[in-house]
Amino acid sequence: MRRVVVTGIGTVSALGNSTAEFWSRIAAGKSGIGPITRCDVSELRFKNAAEVKDFDPKEHFDDKTLTWIDLFCQYGMVAAREAVADSGIEFTPDLRENTGVITGSCLGGKVAEDEGFRLLYQGHRSHQPPTMIPKAMSNAVASQVSMEFGLTGATFTTSTACSSANHAIGQAFWLVRQGTLDAAVTGGSETPLTWGSLKAWEAMRVVSPTTCRPFSKDRNGMILGDGAAMFVIEELQSALARGARIYAEIAGFGMSADAHHLTMPRADGAAKAIRLALDDGHLPVESVGYINAHGTGTAANDSMETAAIRTVFGAHADRLAVSSTKSMHGHTLGAAGAIEMAATVLGIHHGLLPPTANFNERDPDCDLDVIPNEARAVEVEAALSNSFAFGGLNAAIALRRWNGSNK
Repeated sequence: MRRVVVTGIGTVSALGNSTAEFWSRIAAGKSGIGPITRCDVSELRFKNAAEVKDFDPKEHFDDKTLTWIDLFCQYGMVAAREAVADSGIEFTPDLRENTGVITGSCLGGKVAEDEGFRLLYQGHRSHQPPTMIPKAMSNAVASQVSMEFGLTGATFTTSTACSSANHAIGQAFWLVRQGTLDAAVTGGSETPLTWGSLKAWEAMRVVSPTTCRPFSKDRNGMILGDGAAMFVIEELQSALARGARIYAEIAGFGMSADAHHLTMPRADGAAKAIRLALDDGHLPVESVGYINAHGTGTAANDSMETAAIRTVFGAHADRLAVSSTKSMHGHTLGAAGAIEMAATVLGIHHGLLPPTANFNERDPDCDLDVIPNEARAVEVEAALSNSFAFGGLNAAIALRRWNGSNK
């Protein structure tokens, strides 16, 4: 089987609208969480989110294009453009034939959908615009990116709640590894910060009234965020032949289902996905030095994930560094796995492991080496990026540090 590497990264998030801004703030442990400005939150129980800031669609798209694409698609396309430019890849006619676009999104075009239904029901509008369906469909990013770059390989979107992006990246990885594709643009995008969506999350009673403190004893819930991250991944020999910068190697992918409950996670299901990712990548547990945890900041998730990690790694769990970057960019739902993989890949590449911001006090139920508040300068051989979704759908990506070796 072929080896697959990451050669391009693009991000749009509460930590900045480029990968350089994103990494600068991740490395400094700066949180992008703050007051919600997108809508009136006076009637909401929570007031904070991790919003993308200073994003002007007209800097990136003409008016005609904007009539067809929702904000989540705009984020995804801008991130994809950055990833392609960052990779330096040249899409020749042959490569276009063998490059696909695989994306993840939980909600799709929620901004357009929310506004459309508000006008229909509250504003008594008698019709919807003909662009509503194309703007709302979850595969809009995949389709638009494919058209922009003329990529005609396998192109589709996964929607598995908070694991959507990890499932998308994992499928893209397998397609390149098995030879169906030679390269892929892959990642996730999400914009859940609309009035209707926020009210739905309010009813779940899982959103923090203050901020996100994963694994901290005083954690009191998740914080929603929006944004996108996209990658160019390609077959190793092609990347080497064109002299591409290689950020990291994708070593393995694992997924599982809890088959238990729609909203209560199980440690055995999460552990199975982690174990399968390691097995798929032929990685011994001792090779893993860092885990970017799903780490939502809820009582149930963080203790469950701790148990899952200890189940898989045994005594080695005490030597693992763990963090949740949701403490900085929020929980971006279907984009979470992509944004967190960006943090993981960059951490491996730079030898600087991202911290868990807002961390106050260690919790006996989360007895792992959680990196508190400041990044840690450590080079690790391998790392994991975990995503565990409502519906009990789990996906873990195993990454290996690139050392210039082809062995």
